[in-house]
Amino acid sequence: MPKISAIIHAENDERRLGRALESLRACDEVVVVDHASKDRTREVAREHGATIRIGVPGVEPGAYIIDLRYDWIFCLLPSEAVGESLEASLLEWKQQEHEADRGVGYCVAIREENDGGWRDLPAEMRLANRKKINWTDQLPPNNSPGQKLAGELLRFGKP
Repeated sequence: MPKISAIIHAENDERRLGRALESLRACDEVVVVDHASKDRTREVAREHGATIRIGVPGVEPGAYIIDLRYDWIFCLLPSEAVGESLEASLLEWKQQEHEADRGVGYCVAIREENDGGWRDLPAEMRLANRKKINWTDQLPPNNSPGQKLAGELLRFGKP
């Protein structure tokens, strides 16, 4: 059964990080990379059982995936949360034993909260196989082909 490492890059996200971390129950490891927060971001991460890494100025966010335990990496923004249907899809995905059939990664639908309610955004790659793809930003590139996982990420507006 494959295992998933989750990574979140945070900076002064104490007010929204808890919801993101609570939604990562399908992940086997959760790492928060703190980029010089001046609030309680690190304490919130610890309270939710995440491992904390200190961001190093000048190091690209994608470089931190090398320190994660597992090859399948789930990337989340502090303003997002895994929806229940996506959580179920991730748990189901982990039960599969077809490693050879798994490609570069999987895309996930995004629903974003704004002043007028919710809007659907294009799917983005969020579950990536670090053995088959590298990236420098917080999130894997969307130009890579990927199958789609059922469910959605919820992206929340300002706290």
